[in-house]
Amino acid sequence: MNTCETSFVIEKEIQIAASAERIFAALSEPAQRTQWWGVKGKFEVTHMESDLRTGGAWRMSGVSMGEVPFTIQGTYQSIEPPRVLEFTWRKDEETMDTLVRFELEEKGFGTVVRLTHSGFNDAHTRDLYQGWPWLLSMLQGHVEGQSSKASC
Repeated sequence: MNTCETSFVIEKEIQIAASAERIFAALSEPAQRTQWWGVKGKFEVTHMESDLRTGGAWRMSGVSMGEVPFTIQGTYQSIEPPRVLEFTWRKDEETMDTLVRFELEEKGFGTVVRLTHSGFNDAHTRDLYQGWPWLLSMLQGHVEGQSSKASC
């Protein structure tokens, strides 16, 4: 991979005090994802559909600030429970898919969650997706038993 491509990638990591199985379930099960993905009034997922198999489609919808509806969809590229969940990502009217990959590795007291979001054409487009640390903290709160969707 050349330097130019690398600069258009988002990479984030968090350690969560929970098993990889628990985290994988929170990432992949529609009922759980709608519980923690976002905050009311900011960016809130209200519905998710998922065909959890390689090549299967997923779709989530909700509302962002100002009650503006959104839809994000894609297909699963790699599913290796409880270690890897990888899927394409296309929001609303975007014309290209990007790729989101979660890698889970149990270590010490819990699990290291590594997120990679790649496939951006330029830095401006990549910079529109800087909410991942916030969403990872929401995932952490959910799986560690704290209140989800309560604050930003």
